[in-house]
Amino acid sequence: MKKLLARTYIWILLVLLYVPIIFIGVFSFTEAKTLGNWTGFSMELYKNILTGSVGGGTSLMAAINNTLVIAVIAAAVSTILGTVSAIGIFNLRGRKKNTIQFLNNIPMINPDVITGVSLFLLFVFLHFSQGYLTVLLAHITFCTPYVVLSVMPKLGQMNPNIYEAALDLGATPVQALRKVLVPQLRPGMVSGFILAFTMSLDDFAVTFFTRGTIGLETLSTYIYADARKGGLTPELRPLMTLIFTIILVLLIVINVRQGRSKDGQKPIIPVK
Repeated sequence: MKKLLARTYIWILLVLLYVPIIFIGVFSFTEAKTLGNWTGFSMELYKNILTGSVGGGTSLMAAINNTLVIAVIAAAVSTILGTVSAIGIFNLRGRKKNTIQFLNNIPMINPDVITGVSLFLLFVFLHFSQGYLTVLLAHITFCTPYVVLSVMPKLGQMNPNIYEAALDLGATPVQALRKVLVPQLRPGMVSGFILAFTMSLDDFAVTFFTRGTIGLETLSTYIYADARKGGLTPELRPLMTLIFTIILVLLIVINVRQGRSKDGQKPIIPVK
């Protein structure tokens, strides 16, 4: 009975999560302006997205462009900062290491509204002109802890003597970091980059509070403003489907590659 209830709960959860996505994907292949109204199979909405001729004007394409640029830059910078931070935290000992790890976890648990308001007040206090730069700094701030969390397990799996051996053989700390640590940490860095990119792509609250009043639009703020007008631009349906499909394919490829790398590892035979 417990197994039956557990499986039923899982299936209900999966249905609630994925049926709306499938619903949007199905109705992305019709030109109907109202979601749920099927007017015949058509690829016109996908054509509009790919060619940039969106019915709602250039504002949606500008929001997509802003979202992608901010997400890529924030993910790249947070990957570098998060990797360096993870190496530093890993080399700490005792209470200091536990304290820094605890502080790193707070932004991930903290509600986005509180993070957005606190960063908004910080930028006002520092007299920063809110806009593109403040949104980018805010995204780097809340993405970096996720990269640290992704890289830390790889540091625990790595042989700590490899780095010391590189230094003993004449490598500088920068060379040892680039040629020894980075190749070992690359899977965690890639996972952290994808996670940071997804978090930046998904964010609304922090962006809303730090974008100012200059009219900067990202995809999340555009959807919010569009929904307040009483409806959603039809081209958003194929856009959401494409984003979900791309992320799904990336996750499948990464998991397959990790599985193959684990299967390809030969067991270490001790020499007598």
